[in-house]
Amino acid sequence: MTHGVRTEMHSAHYNGGRADWRDTATRYALLPLRVFLGVTFIYAGLDKLTDSAFMQEAGAGSIGDTMRAVRDSSAIPALVDLALENPVAFGYAIAGGELAVGIGTLLGLLSRLAALGGALISLSLWLTVSWASDPYYYGNDLAYLMAWLPLVLAGAPLLSLDATLRSRRRRRAYR
Repeated sequence: MTHGVRTEMHSAHYNGGRADWRDTATRYALLPLRVFLGVTFIYAGLDKLTDSAFMQEAGAGSIGDTMRAVRDSSAIPALVDLALENPVAFGYAIAGGELAVGIGTLLGLLSRLAALGGALISLSLWLTVSWASDPYYYGNDLAYLMAWLPLVLAGAPLLSLDATLRSRRRRRAYR
């Protein structure tokens, strides 16, 4: 079986040279998710970095006490033990990762990599902090993990630095 490139300009919703609202909605479908996840992860990173209680080895609201509290109920206690070797550094790593993921996602820069980073952060938090949520859907980290997957697969094809850079590369290739 041979596979060719589809050349016709017809879609189910194509209307004489211009796309209807369904085509437009389909093209922009991931944009609200991208904005939500980007803003949320930037906020989460900044919230951690500006919370003096969080970036402590011990004490109410600290990363250290949070990790010790979830250690025995997590899916992978060894992962929590690794974080507990230096909880403050781990807190800064998570906050920095959230900021990088949020900025990359919001700007659409290295968007698939940013989304993969967001998915990995969400996965690690699900397997540690929210693993014991009962029923499971009370833990929001699993929902965040699932929300990242479409962006891992599709990237940021519109309104993104990735799209701008891709367009520039194409123009140079055709010169």
